[in-house]
Amino acid sequence: MGYALEAFMDHLMQEEYTENTLSKYRRDLSRSLEYQGDQPMTKELVIRYKKSLLLHYRAASVNSMLAAVNHYLEYAGYSACKVHTVRIQKKIYTEDDRILTRKEYARLLQSCSDPRTQLIMETLCSTGIRVSELHYITVENYRKKMIKVYNKGKERVVFLPDRLIAYLRRYIKKRKITSGEIFISRTGKRLDRTAIWRMMKRLCAKAGVDQKKVFPHNLRHLFATTYYRMKKDISKLADLLGHSSIETTRIYILESSRSHYQDLENMHLAVSYTHLTLPTKLEV
Repeated sequence: MGYALEAFMDHLMQEEYTENTLSKYRRDLSRSLEYQGDQPMTKELVIRYKKSLLLHYRAASVNSMLAAVNHYLEYAGYSACKVHTVRIQKKIYTEDDRILTRKEYARLLQSCSDPRTQLIMETLCSTGIRVSELHYITVENYRKKMIKVYNKGKERVVFLPDRLIAYLRRYIKKRKITSGEIFISRTGKRLDRTAIWRMMKRLCAKAGVDQKKVFPHNLRHLFATTYYRMKKDISKLADLLGHSSIETTRIYILESSRSHYQDLENMHLAVSYTHLTLPTKLEV
């Protein structure tokens, strides 16, 4: 399986896949190569690999890995070895321990003593851009009050709120940044997602926020849920986020399980009849 891997990666580059996607494909395919070892490529092998993944990863993650494997198999002439992804019932809510609330976001900002980290978080959350799109926030673009983002073969326009513009203006003036990217490292290099991830994680203990909730992409989720609650327009939200499919956007606006439970309670359909008497102690 490994002989054509580099050729396949070159093929993806020619197809203009993003750097992040290329990195993920390489990780997923390297994992599958390690599992294969010296074994010949067969459908049974890929099925066993799929089962092994399900022992360690969530179904959604397994499907993402299998997508890379299936794509490669088709390219390498092993289409007959492709496997089905795992069927997942659409969720109508998400787990509470994964949702970053607005109050928790505010606590993170309040606990932050580093202006750069604070402004990065506010930029991501108030615009909904991906962390990989942060480099479009430049001195030249912020003055136009908008940025043009190129991602996944598409261009979209992202407007910057006036308050964010004021914060950016004050930041670049203090840092004496005259041109180019606003958020850079102390050595003048572009900040990658890992560095930003670490910057955010340092705030968790002081802010009293669970580390599982604190990562850059969750700020994009908070933008999406806040916008949807305000406007109830999923089509426009999909455009703002740069999604090709509304089904992708739907994942971003799932309510918490606690909220879903409260909705069920508010329906008041568990009606108490006079001839029924609830026991003082429920039997399990």
